[in-house]
Amino acid sequence: MSKVLIIEDDLSIGEMMSIYLYEEGYEVKRAENGRQGEELFHDFKPDVIVLDIMLPDVDGIQLCSTFRNASTVPILMVSAKNEVSDRVRGLQTGADDYLCKPFSMRELSARIQALLRRSHAFLSQPSAAAAASEQVVQLDIEKRCLFVHNKIIETTFSEFEIMKLFWQNQGRVYNREELLNRVRGFDSYVTERAIDVHIANLRKKIETDPKEPKYIKTVWGVGYKFLLH
Repeated sequence: MSKVLIIEDDLSIGEMMSIYLYEEGYEVKRAENGRQGEELFHDFKPDVIVLDIMLPDVDGIQLCSTFRNASTVPILMVSAKNEVSDRVRGLQTGADDYLCKPFSMRELSARIQALLRRSHAFLSQPSAAAAASEQVVQLDIEKRCLFVHNKIIETTFSEFEIMKLFWQNQGRVYNREELLNRVRGFDSYVTERAIDVHIANLRKKIETDPKEPKYIKTVWGVGYKFLLH
């Protein structure tokens, strides 16, 4: 049974989400503020977090950053704020998806299911094939691990999906819409600007100089491609 942690200060919305997800077969815990959310994060050890941006005691963006620094657990941010800048801030701090209020419980469940499908534990050591390779960047798709110089690099689930697509189709140019469809898998309020954020984060993780990328190339006016040298 997958465990979902809901951090939502609106009692009616929080209760509605809790009941619906419980009936869908999830084990659910709910926090009404950031402090409770942090405690449950450590004690409950959720498989996915549903995090509201507007909390009474701590900014949801800050809390998202705290969770991401400690774990690769999938994070679905929810908010009445639907400005592009708010969504980008959420994604930049490590959120995997962003859902604008009001939303249906069916869509909430679909988003959680999509995140959980991509969630696999990271292994602490690279595979034998990766370790033996002289390539700087390696991807172990089966174990969902990204390696740079044989050292495991943590990624969000969205970042890994993009790398997986690049890895399996090296040299092919993908536009933002194609990459977004790959990451989300269903209609989303998140715009194509989110892809630029994921690409920037991946470059920081695999490139020696993100401003002069060697692997993830920009094809101006079109999109991005990945090349191993």
